[in-house]
Amino acid sequence: MIRNFLFSIFFYFGIILISIIFLPSFFLPQKIVLVGGKLMGFWAGLCLKTFLSTKIVIKGKENIICNEKFLIASSHQSMFETFFLQTIFNSPIFILKKELLKIPIFGWYLIKIGSISIDRGKTTKENLNFFDKISESVNKSDRPIIIFPQGTRLNPKDRSDFKKGASRIYDELKIKCQPVAINSGYTWPKRGMLEPNKSLTISILKPIEPGFKKEEFLQKLQIEIYNELDNLN
Repeated sequence: MIRNFLFSIFFYFGIILISIIFLPSFFLPQKIVLVGGKLMGFWAGLCLKTFLSTKIVIKGKENIICNEKFLIASSHQSMFETFFLQTIFNSPIFILKKELLKIPIFGWYLIKIGSISIDRGKTTKENLNFFDKISESVNKSDRPIIIFPQGTRLNPKDRSDFKKGASRIYDELKIKCQPVAINSGYTWPKRGMLEPNKSLTISILKPIEPGFKKEEFLQKLQIEIYNELDNLN
């Protein structure tokens, strides 16, 4: 209980402090804001290690795609990966739900770093241009695109089917996909208390080459990530 309290106090204080320090970056080049995002990722990891004695393990670094454009598809169990993956990959461009952009200050940062939003469950002019925005972002930036194909944070044991949007993006971009499996929900669940003395593993899997049909890709991605999560758990 005390460790949860200390983690929450220091983690959120640090995130707020970094946000305030980097406020002037709204008027500076985007790369300055991206540094703030990486700091938040390192801070999240430091707080877990310090207050919860979490052991963070990164597997498969040798599988990271280099010197070409790619799409990251990661499992999603916790807030952890939204922060920490920025420290492993080159400041990914997030594909996220539009509601997150409405959060004061934090939402402004998401806009500044070039995040691409979608209004889920609605047909809007903005949604119709969704894939055009993704293609434009990929073409003009060396940063990878990142998506959470489960759609939202899920219980670690949940094996719900991946959303079809991931396969549509893969098919549209025609670039490699980097699958990532993270068992963060056992340490930092969506709801409830954080668990101390756990091992949190980020497993970077071998890339999936472009060229698969959408249905084949989605099935392959889902099987590989869930199989890896089963092995980690």
